[in-house]
Amino acid sequence: MIDTIGMVFIALGLTFDVLGCVGLVRLPDVYNRLQAATKCVTLGTCSILFGTFLITIDTSLATGLKALVAIVFLVLASPVAAHAVSRGAHRAGVKLWEGSVVDQYAEDKEGEE
Repeated sequence: MIDTIGMVFIALGLTFDVLGCVGLVRLPDVYNRLQAATKCVTLGTCSILFGTFLITIDTSLATGLKALVAIVFLVLASPVAAHAVSRGAHRAGVKLWEGSVVDQYAEDKEGEE
């Protein structure tokens, strides 16, 4: 039973990762692409790792614990890395897509002056 639940989590994670890859190809600018990449890593890869944890918990506790540690690292590091890349792109002058509604970085920059 637990193996089946683990396989469901892995399938769900693979679905998120594939949709994130489609988003990387289809979305118009670097900021939207970063959002898609961050979601696919956070939801997709963490789901795959959690499914691996569920499947290997009976046979190898060390493998399951490594999967949990990797989940914690991804949840902490992925959003921070995406924010750093997007802020760097904005400071370098990468333009937003013309259909973008809000430029929060520009609003924050106005408040600094």
